[in-house]
Amino acid sequence: MDERTVEAYDRGAGDYVDKRRAYHPDRAEAFAVLLEPGELRLDLGSGPGHYLPHLGRPVVAADAAPAMVHAALTRHGGPGVSGVVGDIETLPFARGAFAGVWASKSFQHVPAERLPLALAGLHRALAVGGVLDLTMFTGDGSEVRPADDDFPGRLFAWWQPDALRHVLTGAGFDVEAVEVDDPPAGDVHSRMTARARRARTLADTVGPGMRLLICGLNPSIYAADAGVGFARSNNRFWAAARAAGIVAVDRDPPAALRRHGVGMTDIVKRATVAAAELTTAEYRAGLVRVEHLVRWLRPGAICFVGLAGWRAAVDRRAVAGRQPADLGGVPVYVMPSTSGLNARVPVTELAAHLRAAAALADTNTVESV
Repeated sequence: MDERTVEAYDRGAGDYVDKRRAYHPDRAEAFAVLLEPGELRLDLGSGPGHYLPHLGRPVVAADAAPAMVHAALTRHGGPGVSGVVGDIETLPFARGAFAGVWASKSFQHVPAERLPLALAGLHRALAVGGVLDLTMFTGDGSEVRPADDDFPGRLFAWWQPDALRHVLTGAGFDVEAVEVDDPPAGDVHSRMTARARRARTLADTVGPGMRLLICGLNPSIYAADAGVGFARSNNRFWAAARAAGIVAVDRDPPAALRRHGVGMTDIVKRATVAAAELTTAEYRAGLVRVEHLVRWLRPGAICFVGLAGWRAAVDRRAVAGRQPADLGGVPVYVMPSTSGLNARVPVTELAAHLRAAAALADTNTVESV
C-alpha cells in the first residue's frame, strides 16, 4: 500500500475517529446477512473500526496503520474480534481463510497498476464462493491529497465502473453488481460499490512493466484448485518456459512476474475440465477484457497459448507465430497448446515458440522507447 497514505492514517488515527463515521451501516449489515453464523469475515482497511459493529462475528480488523488497528480494538474489541496489522497488497492470511471481505475505500489507496495483484491476494484469502463487498470512488487518474487536507499525503486512485469490473473479473471474481451513487454536492467523485464472489478460477498475475503477457485459454479445474496456471504434471508450459529462458522457477507465477516481467492471464475465466467445453461467445467476450488489460498495462507482447481461442475470437485460419492483427496496440504471438493432449508437439518446439514471443516483446519494447 502507498507508504505516504499509511503514514497519514497512522498519524491521524485519533482525529479520524472523530471526523469520520460508518456512512452506510445498512450495506454492511446486508453483507453480514450473506454469511453463515460463525463464518470468519474480514474488515480490510478497517481504520478505527467504524463498521465493526455492523459486520457480525467473528471478524478480523486489518489495517496497514498500527494506530488504526489499536483504535479499532480499543473501541470495538471483545469476543469474536481480532486485529491484524498488514499491508493490503501482501495479505498475511491463509488460503481460503475468510467467507467474506468488507473493503470500504481501502483499495482506493493502491496505485491503479498494482490493484490486479492486490486483488489476486484477496482472491487467495477468500474461500470459493466467498463474498466481496468493495467500495471505491469514481474518476480518472490519481491524486495525492495536499497539505491543507485534513489527512494530507494520502494517495487516491480513481476508477471507472467498466474498468473496475474488468479488473475484478481478471482477479478471479464473479461480479454480481457495480453501482454508482450521485456525487455529493461540490464533489466530482461518486461512491461506487461492487458486490462479487470468489470464483473457482485463477487470478491474473499482472502488473506494470511487463515484458511478456502469457494468455491461456482458460483454467482447468485442477489448475484453479492448485492456484497455478498450467499446473498438471503433464502440461509442458513450465518446462518449455524454463527451456526458453523466460522463467527460472517452476510453477511460480508471482516469481515469473517479479523476476522476469512475465505476466499471466486467461481469455476465459470459467474453469473447466477441458478447453473444448468453452464456446465461441465466451472466447469473444473474454477477449474484450484481455484487450482492455493489454491496452492499459502495455506489455511488450502477448502470447496466446493454444490456437483455439484466437481462432474462435479473431481469425479462424490463424497459424502459430506472430499474427497480422495486434490486440490493444500490442503485438500478438499465438503458439500451440502445451497440454498433454497435444503431446505430438515436443517441448523443444514449444520452447522455441516462447523464445520467439519473448523476442517479439523485446523488439517491440525497444521500438517503443
